[in-house]
Amino acid sequence: MLIPKTTRARPGPRGMDVAEAEALALRALAWIAADDDRLLRFLALAGTGLDEVRARATDPAFLGGVLDCLLGDERWVLDFAAEAGIDPALPAAARRRLPGGGEVES
Repeated sequence: MLIPKTTRARPGPRGMDVAEAEALALRALAWIAADDDRLLRFLALAGTGLDEVRARATDPAFLGGVLDCLLGDERWVLDFAAEAGIDPALPAAARRRLPGGGEVES
């Protein structure tokens, strides 16, 4: 039996570790980069260029900034969550796990 899409369980923010937070931030970066308008906005807000994005894509502090940018626009959060099939609260939970996010790593 197929479960309707609207009732499928979606991953929630409980128990997210740093590696999962980094992976989600990379997914967000890929989502941002997939659209020219989003990418240009991100580059302008980050004050960076594509070369620096490529060089820092695995830097946890940079990934926190990616999530900051995403979280700065509710429409982006909702669109990203819908496309990724995740709970819209997950990006904020991921942000808390990365440097500057306010949560102490356990």
